[in-house]
This record gives sequence, C-alpha cells and structure tokens, in this order.
Amino acid sequence: MTPHDITRLLETGITELGLSLPATAPTTLCGYMEVLQQWNRRYNLTAVRAPTQIVSRHILDSLAVAPWVHGVRVLDIGTGAGLPGIPLAVAFPERHFTLLDSNGKKTRFVTHAATVLGLRNVEVVQVRVEAYRAAEPFATVITRAFAAVGEFLEVSAHLGATGTRWLAMKGVPPADELRALPTGFRLVAVHALEVPGLDAARCVVEIARL
Repeated sequence: MTPHDITRLLETGITELGLSLPATAPTTLCGYMEVLQQWNRRYNLTAVRAPTQIVSRHILDSLAVAPWVHGVRVLDIGTGAGLPGIPLAVAFPERHFTLLDSNGKKTRFVTHAATVLGLRNVEVVQVRVEAYRAAEPFATVITRAFAAVGEFLEVSAHLGATGTRWLAMKGVPPADELRALPTGFRLVAVHALEVPGLDAARCVVEIARL
C-alpha cells in the first residue's frame, strides 16, 4: 500500500471510531508507522509487520480507548513501542503523556519516535513502575498487555489519587482477574471496544479507588 492508501485507511478508521482528531493526526500517525517499521527491521519491536495490521492492531486499537482517557496527565505503563501512548498523544496534543518502560531498547525507540514526530507532550521514562515516583498523581493510568489487572493496580497504586482512572486494555473481559481486585479499588465498568479492521474481542477495564 502507498502512504496515501495508509493515510486514507487511518482516516476511515478514525471516523468509524467517532473521534474528532487534529487535522494533522493521520499524517503524524503515518510517520509513526514509518519509524516503527524502520526500527522493527533491526530491533523486532513488534511481531505485527504488515501496514494494514499495524493500522488496526496497533494504531486504531490504541485510539479506541480515547473516550475513557481523562485529565491532563496520563501515564502509559509498559509502553513498549509507544502503544497506546504515542497514538493518544497525537490525538490529544493538549494533554501530557508519560510513557514508561524498563526496556532500554524500547524507550530509545519511543524517544526517537517522539522527537521525529515533534510530540512535545510526550515524556519517556526508563524505569520499573514500582520504582517510579512522580511529582503529582496522574489523572489516567493506562496499560496495554502489561500484566493481570490486579498486578497492574498494585504496582501503580502510588501513582494515582482519588480521582484517578486506571484503564487496562484487554481482549475478552477478564472475569477471573476482576474477581480479585486489590483492596481499595472498585470496578467502574468494562467497556467493549469496536476496533475497525480488527476481528477480535477487545475491551478496556475502567477502575477507580474506593
């Protein structure tokens, strides 16, 4: 597919998600895909390599959680190749995103990608989440394929406050995990996600403090 085809595919997917993003977002997201593919040839950042699959399984999948991201300060734990943090940072330039991962190879890539794309609202941190300390609580703490819900909450509890929302991106609703939430947290909702071009179950688990 040509870059124009990819841009159109992104535009269609964004429309199907019902999102209103900056006019430059599709072009910026295409730029992210190009950098990801370049690095992926050497560093194997993701097993997803076909451009159409990157659009659906990475970009649109990340953007599908946009309606439940709130507040100005957002933390992406276990960001890996910058997912969902980079697509969300492109979507919401008025918000500040901290992308955290303990893997140096991945944080170097995310730092490079954010610089190339001119994302001034992105901060990249290489550290284990248990050791990370922030100047103030985050409004949203999100993760994608990082850990079981209970572990996610336990290791990041110190990074939120009463009004914080924890968002765990999952495939099918993790019923067993939700029956074992750590003390002090409550399930707000499990939101089903319809990701354009992705024929698989997706959901986001929204959790708050009691």
